[in-house]
Amino acid sequence: MLNQMLYNGQYVSGLGSEIDVVNPATLDTITTFKSATPKQLDDAVKASFDSFNLWKNISDVELKFILARIGQDIKAARDEIAELITLEQGKPLELAKLEVDMGIYWLEVTNSFEIPIKENKDSLGKKIKVYHHPIGVVASITPWNWPFMIAIWHIIPALKAKNCVINKPSEYTPLSTIRLIDIINKYIPKGVCNIVLGDGEIGSNLSNHPLIEKVIFTGSTPTGQKILASSVEQFRQVTLELGGNDVAIVLEDVDIDKIAPKIFASAFFNSGQTCACIKRLYVHDQVYEGLVKKLVEIADSQIIGNGFDKMTTLGPVQNIKQYQKLKILIEKAIKNGAHIENTRKLILPDTGYFLPPLILTNVLESSEIFTTEQFGPVLPIVKFSSIEDVINNSNHSSYALGGSIWTEDINKAEKIANQMQSGTVWINSHSDVSPYAEFGGWKMSGIGSTFGLDGLLQFTKRQSIHLSE
Repeated sequence: MLNQMLYNGQYVSGLGSEIDVVNPATLDTITTFKSATPKQLDDAVKASFDSFNLWKNISDVELKFILARIGQDIKAARDEIAELITLEQGKPLELAKLEVDMGIYWLEVTNSFEIPIKENKDSLGKKIKVYHHPIGVVASITPWNWPFMIAIWHIIPALKAKNCVINKPSEYTPLSTIRLIDIINKYIPKGVCNIVLGDGEIGSNLSNHPLIEKVIFTGSTPTGQKILASSVEQFRQVTLELGGNDVAIVLEDVDIDKIAPKIFASAFFNSGQTCACIKRLYVHDQVYEGLVKKLVEIADSQIIGNGFDKMTTLGPVQNIKQYQKLKILIEKAIKNGAHIENTRKLILPDTGYFLPPLILTNVLESSEIFTTEQFGPVLPIVKFSSIEDVINNSNHSSYALGGSIWTEDINKAEKIANQMQSGTVWINSHSDVSPYAEFGGWKMSGIGSTFGLDGLLQFTKRQSIHLSE
């Protein structure tokens, strides 16, 4: 099992503090790694900087071939990587395999894009060409919820745009990302793609390093604010995919049996530990009781346990900090009058950070569990009768990552969607992002976007060339 940093083409043991990687289902220590020191981090960034001039001049044909070979190797290592994900993150093994599969799919689609040269003529007939050039060294800081897939989302577009990359994974889930960097380094020059290990302080030092030209970060809004603030002095580019408190609005004309499984899956996917999960649900009063009842039936049928158990449908919360935060949120909500609708007490393992999937009603819209991103297996539900009020109330949030409308009337849904303050709106689905469609948050949910050609081009800097005869 790989547990070291990899930079400048070499595996390197950290010289800093020791950090345990803990299995959240068993609380066993999987491995222990040593964090990078500031000097080691500086060495890694300089190695990446020194490799940029070589990498930025790679031919498009060779680059496409290299990325394709990387994808093939990931496919060959699929089961191994999935097991690492389940060990460190906790999700069921089949979901971990899906995470690897989705990473491969994103890689293949990203590799299919061609970075364009746009050509225009002005009113005087002068030709103008717009080129997209590599930025330089990109810092990638990835989270613990989808460690492998989000690393793909960061690293592959950066490489496709001919940048060098240094990744700092979450200290909770570094193992699957180390394996990814190991595969990538089989095919690229040393120093082009690197990984350093450590806690948030190492991530902060990386994002503040003077040789870093762009930071892409997926994680909490407070950390994103710090990265943005530190980027101002150097005018460093940033892409920030931050917290979401996604809303779903269910109208009165829905087929409850049809939508309930989809809503449950979109809320409790990965035990609710997904930025674009449904985190607050508005249901029209005409279908409220029926939908709540159906969601409770689905919740009460779940099997909570170790991700390696084939019967498990929902795994643990990934770490103790998040586990304790969720317990406090739920306790506060109940003290403020929220009601747990679940009728069956699910059996939880004796060890591990396990919580049952909770359906909460009688929730105040002003309560913390409704206004805050819970990031766990709990779904607060509010009844409504006026769609205008719901649109206004749902928009009254600091977060604006995603939202959804559930109805048989697609035209009505599209009109509502255009009134929602959200980077992405789904109709009759939620969370199903696409490598072809740009994805990013508004307000406190982020800056910039990823995915699609537009997302790829955010790893470039534009240059206009004016050609006069």
